[in-house]
Amino acid sequence: MARCNHCGAHVSEHFARVFADDDGRLLACPNCAANAGIAEVSKQRARATQ
Repeated sequence: MARCNHCGAHVSEHFARVFADDDGRLLACPNCAANAGIAEVSKQRARATQ
């Protein structure tokens, strides 16, 4: 089962396919980001780690 790389929460494989980056990392999930902003939070966290 997939996990969020930011908070470690379990997410579905479907969620991982949709929101993971090109390297397979999930930088946000419903557990650690507002549902409406998951994609935006993921982008911000990805920029912060570069």
